[in-house]
Amino acid sequence: MATAKKTPAAPAKKAAAKAAPAKKAAPAKAAAKPAAKKAAPAARKPNAAFMKAMTPSSALSAVVGASPLPRTEVTKKVWDYIKKLNLQDPANRRMINADDKLKAVFGGKAQVSMFEMTKLISDHLS
Repeated sequence: MATAKKTPAAPAKKAAAKAAPAKKAAPAKAAAKPAAKKAAPAARKPNAAFMKAMTPSSALSAVVGASPLPRTEVTKKVWDYIKKLNLQDPANRRMINADDKLKAVFGGKAQVSMFEMTKLISDHLS
């Protein structure tokens, strides 16, 4: 499809349009409606069962310490231990390779998934 050539009169029309007096802008509305704010959801409360301090078993206390901790803190400390010692499987990051301390927690298994790990840890909390 061929394109049409611009005629020399086209730029003259644009210049004439620019030279025309500008219309006055509409006056701004004095009383603009305030934006409707959505009601903020209530702050989420932590579940009391997760926040209850639990005593780790002797095998788990070798990893997280002997003091009573909430489940959430136990999980965080186990992950800190795993990351510090680089125990995640490089090929499949969902799998955890156990060292001697974690083998005792994992029931002698050399490798567990991160989802199975939380179940095995909960067996060591009382």
